[in-house]
Amino acid sequence: MSAREVSGGSRYLYAPFDAADARIDANERVLEERWKALTFRLEAIEEALARLERRLWLAVFGVVSVILAQGVQELIASNPGL
Repeated sequence: MSAREVSGGSRYLYAPFDAADARIDANERVLEERWKALTFRLEAIEEALARLERRLWLAVFGVVSVILAQGVQELIASNPGL
């Protein structure tokens, strides 16, 4: 007689269980979720860098336009006949 026949109960109580496979599956699910979170954060960082780059270019163009405007103003001031 087997142990199951003696004590009765569920067949799942005596079914073989491979803990290593379950642990590997759980680790794969955890790693997949971590990868998704990492991808989400990297996309957010890339978006923030793109916004920062646009702001920096706007600042550069603003400085260049001020310098050019001052240069034009000096040329106009130095030639009163124009």
